[in-house]
Order: sequence, then C-alpha cells, then structure tokens
Amino acid sequence: MVDGWLLSSGVYSFPATSHFCIMSELLKAENICKTYHLPRSTVNVLSGASLSVSAGQTVAVVGVSGSGKSTLMHLLGGLDRPDAGSVAIDGVNMFEITERERSKIRSERIGFVFQSYHLFPEMDVCENVMLPAMARRRDGVGDIRSRALQLLDSVGLKDRSTHTPMELSGGEQQRVALARALMNDPDIVLADEPTGNLDGVTGGQVLEQLFALVRERNHALVLVTHNKDIAASCDSVLELRDGKLV
Repeated sequence: MVDGWLLSSGVYSFPATSHFCIMSELLKAENICKTYHLPRSTVNVLSGASLSVSAGQTVAVVGVSGSGKSTLMHLLGGLDRPDAGSVAIDGVNMFEITERERSKIRSERIGFVFQSYHLFPEMDVCENVMLPAMARRRDGVGDIRSRALQLLDSVGLKDRSTHTPMELSGGEQQRVALARALMNDPDIVLADEPTGNLDGVTGGQVLEQLFALVRERNHALVLVTHNKDIAASCDSVLELRDGKLV
C-alpha cells in the first residue's frame, strides 16, 4: 500500500514522480486530426492535438464528456487511424507501417486499461491475464501462467485466479484488467477512465495499484480521467479543448 493515498477530505493523493529519471521520448503525437462523417452532420473531434510522453512519465488527459478523449486514446494506441498527423512509438510512425507491424507494436509495447474491463466471461481470471502473452506465442504456457499469477498477486487477486470475471466485483475485474495490461511488460500504458465504473474508495485502490506498478517498472502512462484530483497526481496534465491538447 502507498502511504497517504486517501486523504481525510476524500481526495486521492499519490507520491510525485519527480525522482524518476525521464529517459527517452517513447510516444509522440503530432497534429493529429480526426473527423467523423455522420448521415446528417460532420463532427470534428480532434484538430491538431499533440503530446509527448517519455519513459517513467505519467500524463493525465482531462476534458468534458464528448471532447474526444477516448478517440485520442484509440489513436495513440494504433486502434484507429487519424485523418492527418502522426503517432510515433520510439520514432516509428504507427501509420506508415503495415497492420501486422502495428499489431506487433500494440502487443509488445502498449498495454490498454479500459473503463469497461473487456474481460472474457468464458475464461477464468488467470486465463484472461495470460491472453496477451498467449497471442504473442513467445513463451511456454507454464512460464506465461507463472507471470500471470505473479501479476495477480501484485494486485491482490492471486487467490481468485480460477474464478470467472462474473464472480468478481467491479473493482476486482478492473484489477484483473490492469494485470492483463501489464502482462507483456509494455513500455506504454494507456488507461481510459479506468475508474469510471467504480465507487470512490474502490477506484482509489485501483489507481493506487496502477501508479505503483507503472512506476515500479518505469512505464510511461497516459491516463484519461474526469477527476482533476487524480489528474494532479500525474507529472503533466493536458486538457483536451476544441480538438487540441493545452
């Protein structure tokens, strides 16, 4: 447990990361634009958004509902393609390579934590965590299971490894999703409103573990949140306003 994560006022507080060494620029987005063409209207979601994130750095993105935060996260992770601009991982433009190469980068270098968990109900907890490594097919099943159990232990759920997601609370499911995101030891973690479906106390516990794990491994973290107190715990806070990050 990280001392002092919940203040008496109910505001979350996490240790600052200024003592971590900022090593190199891992993720860089430049002037990305995204427009959705609907049957009766055109919606300009992003119009020149830019950001840069280095190893060991935590960045919060805030903004009102509908401002394009989730769209931004999908573009940063290579799950969607921008209309203009670039997204680079270690200098490699994600949209100047093949889909197969982009999938490889997503699998090996990016971990996703979504608000809605996205766990497979037919799999048990350990199998859900193992899934990213199984898709990569680099290690034996025994080694993959061992790492999955270590990650579940780190989020306090090793004793629930054989349970199904439906047997867990919302907070426990999100902790499983967090362990899964870290399964391949990614350089970058993208967390899109990871506590949006949780109550305040449970959400604080999940965030505590998220920050502790990414800082322990010197991952870069981009966190989308509506909560300005949570955002203030990051090294940098960017607001998505009128399609740009300010």
